[in-house]
Amino acid sequence: MANLLLGVTGSVAAIRTPELYEQLRQAGHAVKVVATQASLYFFDPVALDPARSERNPAVVLLDADEWPGRAEGRRWQRDDPVPHIELRRWADLLLIAPLDANTLAKLANGLSDNCLTCVWRAWDLARPVVLAPAMNTLMWEHPLTIRHWHQLAAMIPKGIPAPDLDVDAVITWINRQATKLRVVPPISKRLACGDIGVGAMASLDEIVAAVRCALDQ
Repeated sequence: MANLLLGVTGSVAAIRTPELYEQLRQAGHAVKVVATQASLYFFDPVALDPARSERNPAVVLLDADEWPGRAEGRRWQRDDPVPHIELRRWADLLLIAPLDANTLAKLANGLSDNCLTCVWRAWDLARPVVLAPAMNTLMWEHPLTIRHWHQLAAMIPKGIPAPDLDVDAVITWINRQATKLRVVPPISKRLACGDIGVGAMASLDEIVAAVRCALDQ
């Protein structure tokens, strides 16, 4: 099967990371996780990586792994590995689930200030990417969110969507036009904050199915 890199960002839906990790592994894939600092508020990486040590390569990579020893004053040395490049070389597919509003903005604008966004910026565009956004309803419907999806759509070499398309229509356009980028849109339900509306991450079964479809293309 495939080598999958699972990016996890600071949405409440990150509490489902251990379950999603296991489903991907049960599907036969090798899985590594890149977690943003904000995501660690919602899941414990030790649950996925109990045997982490110098001799046992990490399953979960954190921002500290991008710059090892930085807090202690260590500096990069020639021939040291560059983690985000090593991850890009290893992975057959990049899945970001959940994708929060902050990281969506970074992806759209090319910001690379943590390990995950460095992987995205260095990604081989011949390899597939699956994005599963999750955020509050008003964040999802915000004009900036629509702008960010339009910016991602503009990366697809088949033209650009009409500027007046709403967020759902832009995502539909991306999924029809892109061969290597698939978006699994959020669903409507009562959110963790108590609001009711679109913004909850899609079901894990749907995300795993999207990964399978992306790999088959």
